[in-house]
Amino acid sequence: MEKLEGKQAPAFSLANENGDMVSLNQFKGKKYVVLYFYPKDSTPGCTTEACDFRDAQADFEGLNAVVLGVSPDHAASHQKFIAKHGLPFSLLVDEDHSVAEQYGVWKLKKNFGKEYMGIERSTFLIDPTGTVVKEWRKVRVKGHVEDALATLEQLTK
Repeated sequence: MEKLEGKQAPAFSLANENGDMVSLNQFKGKKYVVLYFYPKDSTPGCTTEACDFRDAQADFEGLNAVVLGVSPDHAASHQKFIAKHGLPFSLLVDEDHSVAEQYGVWKLKKNFGKEYMGIERSTFLIDPTGTVVKEWRKVRVKGHVEDALATLEQLTK
């Protein structure tokens, strides 16, 4: 997959956990978007990552950024995940993984000898002009949110 850094972010419009449509365009000219793709609600790594983003929410807001999570889970699953962990940001429903494919994060994965298609944990930092200014692929959860925040701090100095 070619890198998206320095290019216009692929436009999208997806329903959030409440069925409201969220599109990249609604943030254009206003906010940075931290768009993170994760494999599945309520799994250990995904829960840790979501809670790390939750705990840093005020810092992201202070830097004029909105955090959006994306996974192939349905809205009801997102609602449970948000309620259980007090997540202050929207989780977007990408059940047909079309947006994940646009961002090049829908990949062949191997686990315990089985092969299947799924989300490769990835984050994209999109500036107010709609340009991807930083991408993290094959994300390791530990320290990732801090890294994203530090990158955003550098950009907004």
